[in-house]
Amino acid sequence: MAVAPPRLVVLRALRIGDLLTAVPALRALARAFPRHERILAAPAALRPLVELIEADGDGPAVHRLAPAGELEPLPRELHVPHMAVNLHGRGPQSHRILRRARPKRVLWFENPEVAESRGAPAWRPGEHEVDRWCRMLAENGVPADPAELDLRPPAGAAPAGTEGATLLHPGAASPARRWPPERFAEVARAEAERGRRVIVTGAPGEVALARRVAACAALPRARVLAGRTDLAELARAVAAAGRVVCGDSGVAHLATALGTPSVVLFGPTSPAEWGPPPERPWHHALWAGRTGDPHAGHPDEGLLEIQSADVVRALDELPEHVRG
Repeated sequence: MAVAPPRLVVLRALRIGDLLTAVPALRALARAFPRHERILAAPAALRPLVELIEADGDGPAVHRLAPAGELEPLPRELHVPHMAVNLHGRGPQSHRILRRARPKRVLWFENPEVAESRGAPAWRPGEHEVDRWCRMLAENGVPADPAELDLRPPAGAAPAGTEGATLLHPGAASPARRWPPERFAEVARAEAERGRRVIVTGAPGEVALARRVAACAALPRARVLAGRTDLAELARAVAAAGRVVCGDSGVAHLATALGTPSVVLFGPTSPAEWGPPPERPWHHALWAGRTGDPHAGHPDEGLLEIQSADVVRALDELPEHVRG
């Protein structure tokens, strides 16, 4: 009778950018535990991206995704794993979620409210999100390389018109991170003057915002893909684009993971914590040097210091997207 492999459960039940900053850690776990069934507890909507995370060789870093909501109890099928890994946060809530699943071993950060975590690696405020999880694993004896951010190119045809285009993504998770649509429109007009096709993307809830950008820039409605693409199609659009302009959002991390040149606008949060790797010159992070409340209900003052001319200048300095 075949013996089931030991299970390794990873908790990262967050958004697109959170998943993509954890890719090097997921690859490190795949190398360290090649005989384990590796299961990621994360939102089901992220499945198209999880399938693009390869381990060494052609195998997957994650064998399957188990749908899980943020700080919700793990599905019963994930209980009593051989190992659990908290890539979600510092605890205590996420620690307690894993503890209730009764794993035989846990990798996590120390939290004084969870006695079992005593002696685990210490959380460092201000650490880059990619480095944070790689360090936590490394201090637990699992070597991890923060540079391993790339995804396998998504299969299938890209949405019409995206090949080589300038992709503008004006949306972000909170108003504090949203650069004004009128400034995105100014960038769109400048790109059109340079002979570049401009496409505007967005989530289903950002259709009105994307259409406002297009209307201000006098772009045809067909150039607005917001609300017309699922996550897999959005990934194909980013991979096909010549360049991406966006705020501190999941699309910025997609551009990094897929090697598409990008200009990323930071406001309340420093790119030193969430920005693209500085050693990749095809990504430009613009930041006024001030931090603020990333959850505020209005655009961050530092973000507003970035002018459309700054973005256009950064776009002109980007290298061309060279596809392997």
